[in-house]
Amino acid sequence: MDLRIRAMTEDDCEAVAAVRVGGWQWAYAGLMPQAYLDAMSVEEDAARQRGRLVGGHGTVVNIVAERDGVVVGWACFGPCRDEDTPAGAQELYALYVRPEHVSSGVGRALMDTWLERATAAGCSPLVLWVLKENSRARRFYEKAGFTPDGAEEPFQVGDAKVPEVRYARSFSRAG
Repeated sequence: MDLRIRAMTEDDCEAVAAVRVGGWQWAYAGLMPQAYLDAMSVEEDAARQRGRLVGGHGTVVNIVAERDGVVVGWACFGPCRDEDTPAGAQELYALYVRPEHVSSGVGRALMDTWLERATAAGCSPLVLWVLKENSRARRFYEKAGFTPDGAEEPFQVGDAKVPEVRYARSFSRAG
């Protein structure tokens, strides 16, 4: 099956919402309050995705992975939101894959696309936040060359605070 990475369009909002909600419910089971995960709505998330995509200022990039015309993964990245990172830092805000496509190369293709675009633009360092207890995701990011940089903070999920750690990867101008 051919995998295609392309820019997200407004027509993809429902599919991306299904990827994100399904990804959260699968990947974060046992790591976040189950009631919060169960209450997630694809319809509400699609409306948020549409608002962000249409109302964006051009600094955030959304890409999708498509197999046989079906969106099976999504990534979103742009300028780093952390004040303690240098100018030119870029952040991976999200990377989700449909659970049935995990370990099939979809996540790796999305990651590679981000890395290629960020290095071509001269962005460094590259950062991302990951749940501290999400060992699967941490292994994935470590295989891509990211390491924890020592920053930690709680992520508010409903009434719970879930610890996150920041990962970073630097590049020279030569890549």
